[in-house]
Amino acid sequence: MTRPDPHVVVIFGATGDLATRKLIPGLFHLAAAGLLPENYRVVGSAPASAAMSDADFRDHAHEAVATYGLTQPAGKAWKSFEAALSFGAADPDNPEPLLTKVKAAEDALGGRPRRLFHLAVPPAASRSVIGMLGATGLAKNGRVIVEKPFGTDLASARELNRIIHSVFDESRVFRIDHFLGKESVENILALRFANGLFEPIWNRDHISAVQIDVPETIGIEGRAQFFEETGTFRDMLVTHLIQVLSLVAMEPPASLEAGPLRDEKVKVFRAMRPIDPAHVVRGQYEGYREEPGVAPDSATETFVAMRVEVDNRRWAGVPFYLRSGKSLAQRRQVISLSLREPPLRMFPGDETAGDDSIVIDFGDPGWIAARFLAKKPGPAMHLSPARMTFRYGDTFREKNALEGYERLILDAMLGDQALFTRSDGIERIWETASDLLTNPPPLQPYAVGSWGPEPAATDLIAPYRWYLPEGEEKPDS
Repeated sequence: MTRPDPHVVVIFGATGDLATRKLIPGLFHLAAAGLLPENYRVVGSAPASAAMSDADFRDHAHEAVATYGLTQPAGKAWKSFEAALSFGAADPDNPEPLLTKVKAAEDALGGRPRRLFHLAVPPAASRSVIGMLGATGLAKNGRVIVEKPFGTDLASARELNRIIHSVFDESRVFRIDHFLGKESVENILALRFANGLFEPIWNRDHISAVQIDVPETIGIEGRAQFFEETGTFRDMLVTHLIQVLSLVAMEPPASLEAGPLRDEKVKVFRAMRPIDPAHVVRGQYEGYREEPGVAPDSATETFVAMRVEVDNRRWAGVPFYLRSGKSLAQRRQVISLSLREPPLRMFPGDETAGDDSIVIDFGDPGWIAARFLAKKPGPAMHLSPARMTFRYGDTFREKNALEGYERLILDAMLGDQALFTRSDGIERIWETASDLLTNPPPLQPYAVGSWGPEPAATDLIAPYRWYLPEGEEKPDS
């Protein structure tokens, strides 16, 4: 593939958790794989209160890569990457240290390298950083990666987009959702559009219901300030799950280029009916209010299950069930498409009806299974559930794969927006959520290690049932 043009990459929030766990190790993995530009520099930045020297930043990067990286920091690859690192602090009223380091990086590269700014900072800080980039002229010839959440409601999303567009036009804005960079999520497009076996049945005539299920076993991991302001709906549903829904539900694009692909995603969002609070279950795990930093009367949800409807010709009448939460029984990322029963049932044992489905596990490396009914060996005609499974890790060499952030950072350098969120798309999602945000259903408690509030979560999906825990095939089973 074509390597990107020479770049100066600036990471705001370079000492934070996201940069430490994902961005710095990811950039080194890209460098070691020969996918970064031949000439590049990486400038870390943070407020002056967290300033560090170039040497300290290199030590920080070494520890981050050693702890979280796929490629260990050693040899010529690390020496080259380490030499490309520098650090420049920046406050809104004093950006000079950063300006000095960016200029030094560009002078070292020569010519007119591109600038890529990754805003690994909270939304409130993003606004001031965007303003600083515009006021100092750094935004010129640059692109910007903006982290979720993209606002907290329709009004704030519109205001955030207004601020971004005052400095960067939409063609230079990359709203990142790392789920969309996962190999296993992209495989949804390949499964649908590259195989005549599946695309003809990918509609309301053959599919009766769809589930997108992302339970997590972890709690809030000390992120009380972030989570109290966000909650599971804003953190997981608005971004990850509804974005995955758009790939499952979209019409075939004219091509996989950014324009046609994002057009079809936005059409799905526009076809979504407003989310009915009566079709939403909100929960909070027992003990959440005792977490450090959580208000004793917190009304923040740690669990959401909801029904979404896409009102178009392909999906009219097909419910989409989305579920995610903290401190649940398993950590999984699963899509399940329930296939309609044949119109004529000629076999005994109707109790097995409804088991046939297409299941996509998109927890990397992921797998795809077709669940169906087969004759049980023996003299009588009795049916039993069976499955055929494709495992990504069994077929392809995983070391060739990129993690979500790595793939998306590379795409941003190349200017490919196909897997990034467009402004009108995110605003439409918030629009569908307006009733829910104004009139949320009451919180229901659930036990740590359970599957959420019961019987509410089970009643929501009736007459269907959640694929998990009934279909508990593990990724390595």
